[in-house]
Amino acid sequence: MVQEMLHHAGFSIVHTEVLPDDQKIIEQQLRQLADESCLDLVVTTGGTGVSPQDVTPDATLAVIHRQVPGMAEAMRAASASKTPHAMLSRAVAGIRGQTLIVNLPGSVKGAQENLEVLLPALEHALEKIQGDPSECGKE
Repeated sequence: MVQEMLHHAGFSIVHTEVLPDDQKIIEQQLRQLADESCLDLVVTTGGTGVSPQDVTPDATLAVIHRQVPGMAEAMRAASASKTPHAMLSRAVAGIRGQTLIVNLPGSVKGAQENLEVLLPALEHALEKIQGDPSECGKE
């Protein structure tokens, strides 16, 4: 469903892959997608909770150069109005080079709801990350 939502919003899906819950493997893949594939956006699903195997945010934090905390805060705030479990999310968003990396929850419903929160700002965020010098006024 995340792929469909992104495609409907005008994004091209160029790579999908299921990875094990292994921090080093996730880090390696995030680096490859950002540094070698030069993707504008990498969206992960799953591994954002508090279970011992939930290491996606840790891997993301290990590879990003700058965090975009407002994105993660917005996702948690929107989800918190639907379930108290949202406060357990450790999802992060950040920038590596010119790639935005965003962690979504693993549940289909949670991933959809979180992506819906981000979609209105994604294009603008990607333009800014790519170096767009225009003002950030309300559009």
